Amino acid sequence: MNASESGHDTETPIAAGGLLYRGTGDVLPDVPYEERTWPEGPRWRTFNGGPCLPAPPEDDEPDRRLGPVGAERQPPDAEVRLVNAAILLRRPLLVSGRPGVGKSALAYRIARELRLGRVLQWPVTSRTTLESGLFEYDVIGRAQAGQAWYAAQARPGTPGDAEPEAAHAPTDIGDFIQLGPLGTALLPHRLPRVLLIDEIDKGDVDLPNDLLTLFEDGWYSVPPLVRVKRQSPTVVVHTADPGRTAPIVEGHVRARTFPIVVMTSNGEREFPEAFLRRCLRLDVPDPDPQALGELVAAHFGDRLGDIPRELIRDFMMRSEEAHGLAADQLLNAAHLATSGAYSSTAGDDAEWRAVLRSVWHPLTGETDEADQRA
Repeated sequence: MNASESGHDTETPIAAGGLLYRGTGDVLPDVPYEERTWPEGPRWRTFNGGPCLPAPPEDDEPDRRLGPVGAERQPPDAEVRLVNAAILLRRPLLVSGRPGVGKSALAYRIARELRLGRVLQWPVTSRTTLESGLFEYDVIGRAQAGQAWYAAQARPGTPGDAEPEAAHAPTDIGDFIQLGPLGTALLPHRLPRVLLIDEIDKGDVDLPNDLLTLFEDGWYSVPPLVRVKRQSPTVVVHTADPGRTAPIVEGHVRARTFPIVVMTSNGEREFPEAFLRRCLRLDVPDPDPQALGELVAAHFGDRLGDIPRELIRDFMMRSEEAHGLAADQLLNAAHLATSGAYSSTAGDDAEWRAVLRSVWHPLTGETDEADQRA
């Protein structure tokens, strides 16, 4: 099936001078970061942070999660529609669905296709707070470093080659501040960063409400830097990107382009109405045989030969029996099929079936009667 038959145009959609998401697996042309345009947002969602930071780093995480670039994919219409609406409206995208259906993969597809750099991933737990996503300040480490430096200065006979070091105490406050994924995403980037807030429904009940003002205003303060802004108006801090730093002026971080925020939810709880009103909601259904075939082909290419069709059929049957399996359980079986350790030929069929039932175990942790007999 070609792009026109699937209901999608063959050309990349363009709006307000910027390229939008198609979800097909193709990657935008290699245009320099500084020359690329981005669709304009609503006037009330315009931000003016600056100065702009350099292009963000890349990593190989999308290839690891999605397979190599170039694998064909026919995305659901709802996915393309809502991702582009979130881009144009500068609103977070709340992605819900059963565990294992590939909700978090959406963030990596967006980042790779639109060439927006590495995904900033913020996994949420019951102990997660808004501040932990914004920044961490190692006040104890700074105090210890200061004590060690002053103790070294008090020792007699300081070597001459150490005098240049002595002119600057290694207690600069920026050395002890690390921006989190959320804080890094709101730095003044020229193009938006992709922020994955994973399993937001596992967080504290107040976390969604805490995010409301941040998403609405697009800026936040770093109180330790606000307190020293007279002595140090600009402080360079570490970011969530490995080896990267960024300047913060007068203790405030202001976004320039609102990030593409993908928040995943397993549907374990209800969210406040005010929070939902500011999000676009995408429900990811269980993948059908075509989507599963695309997933297997993306990671294994032609190495499986004629196995995928039968494997996917058995996976769908087993998923129905187990009240839902995760897509990565199918990938595990596909890897075993290519490993050479097992065979589905007549002589080894029983062993292969036993292995599949072990790999395709219910996600609830329960063991069915067939597994017990095996």
